[in-house]
Amino acid sequence: MQTSVKVAALSPQGHASYRGMDLLKAAEIVWYNTPMKTIAIITALAMTTTIAAESLAAEFKTDTFKTKGGKEVVITAIKHATMRIQYEGFDIQVDPVVKFAPVTDYSKFPKADVILVTHEHFDHFDRDAIATLKKDGTQVIANPSVQKMLGYGTAMANGESRVVCNGIAIEAVPAYNTTAGRTKFHPKGRDNGYVLTLDGLRIYIAGDTEDIPEMAKLKNIDVAFLPCNQPYTMTPEQVAKAAKTIKPKVLFPYHYSETPVMRVAELMADTSIDVLIRDYQ
Repeated sequence: MQTSVKVAALSPQGHASYRGMDLLKAAEIVWYNTPMKTIAIITALAMTTTIAAESLAAEFKTDTFKTKGGKEVVITAIKHATMRIQYEGFDIQVDPVVKFAPVTDYSKFPKADVILVTHEHFDHFDRDAIATLKKDGTQVIANPSVQKMLGYGTAMANGESRVVCNGIAIEAVPAYNTTAGRTKFHPKGRDNGYVLTLDGLRIYIAGDTEDIPEMAKLKNIDVAFLPCNQPYTMTPEQVAKAAKTIKPKVLFPYHYSETPVMRVAELMADTSIDVLIRDYQ
């Protein structure tokens, strides 16, 4: 049994932003009322189950967003730093790993059209997961050090961009530590974050980083994934600072391990940014 904490941000009209959340299993709900919006912090106990491939949607939480052209983008929260993005029949896997708990059976997933890897740490880079998800024509995109280790795929360094199938644009952006004593974890210039643009919808996947100056250059971000586990990435306070700099419409704290991630929602209560907490522990 695992304990998961989920936060849903509600608009002033009361429209819930927590698609797919299992409220029936909620054990405790605490409401925070602010002039801008209401935040519900929900603590739930849920049993982790393994199900057949056709029931993936029931095993993992999904959130659906609309592009500027009205097309759907579905983001599946798999775990920790790992997610799946579906768009117009196109399948993207981000930092797929098998053995980082909970174990993920990627044979249940469709083969990926694109696999993105941010850097070489074991909770982000897994040859076995990539091999399982690959098919003829899969584009594996990674930072240069992972591409060298893997021996195939496309290397993208900070500042580079490319367009893959279905007109999806991918930009590699910096991801690094700045706090004294932490820079050894993610040195500047080595690792990637990614910005994906799908029919005008812009998704920022920060990778392992702190609140770096380059974030101020990110524009028109609709959905942001910001990591929250000190000392490797950011504290909740740093996540809030970064989000207030980037100004996404929706914020997913992720990669949060044992960090009290509900603190992020509390710190964002004075903004119009929707904070969604999924199972990215």
